[in-house]
Amino acid sequence: MVATARRPSATQVWWSAVRPATLAASVAPVLAGTAIAVHDGGAHWAAGIGALVVAVGIQLGVNFANDYSDFVRGADANRVGPVRAASSGIVEPRQVRWAAIAAFGVAGLAGLALSLAVDVRLLVVGAACLLAGWLYTGGPRPYGYLGLGEVFVFVFFGLIATAGTVYVETGRVTTLAVVMGCAMGLLATAILVLNNLRDIDSDAAAKKRTLATRIGRERTRTLLAMLLVAAFAVPIVLVITNLAPLTVLIIELGLPIAAPPVRTAFATTQPGALVGALKRVATVQLAYALLLAVGLLV
Repeated sequence: MVATARRPSATQVWWSAVRPATLAASVAPVLAGTAIAVHDGGAHWAAGIGALVVAVGIQLGVNFANDYSDFVRGADANRVGPVRAASSGIVEPRQVRWAAIAAFGVAGLAGLALSLAVDVRLLVVGAACLLAGWLYTGGPRPYGYLGLGEVFVFVFFGLIATAGTVYVETGRVTTLAVVMGCAMGLLATAILVLNNLRDIDSDAAAKKRTLATRIGRERTRTLLAMLLVAAFAVPIVLVITNLAPLTVLIIELGLPIAAPPVRTAFATTQPGALVGALKRVATVQLAYALLLAVGLLV
């Protein structure tokens, strides 16, 4: 007798659509930015919480919008990763679309409040973030289908999220904020690279031209390794250039967590194993931000 797979509940489908592992890409840069603000003696906790709401809202909006847009474009037909809400047959696709709009709306309102309280010029930055989030896989020519998703993640979930948090808390952007924004961007990009490595065959079949499908599996693996190596080289650069105290080298304690997902990426093409590796890289980014906080504040 052959056992049949149990149909997931609506709650399970929605939780999968949230993609909880990817939320590290929104939490970690705000944590890093707040640590830098505290180090610089100007942390403003209410502004930091506002920045976190904006970052998580945009991340959720991107996740839901990607779920919906991939379904509409037929990119989920041969997908091998976790269940998608819009294509699950359990959740109405229009509900996923409205979830994306709601998440972007919350991010927009929080961003508006921050801009009015700190600097109205931030309205332009916020509008760019929301527009980039929607056009990632939405609109007539989604840039996520053109191999530019990594650029978006590096800029918005790295540089802007980190330096922007420092700015709303201290009123200035320092060189340390920019450099650490690059480190956060490298790690967030690594999450996306692993995601696209897992989906490389199904994306190619659906003509979804991610960077992974453009450069191939082996070069994508190499890119993943390079991103992580570069991120862990940043603390050394900070110490050499006197941008941060010697204690930031505590970040290197995260290297043992970063090595296994790279080995997995080079060793297998199994989706399940790559999903686990993706979660591990998300853990690496969060640990990196926490260790930065310890290194700056001890």
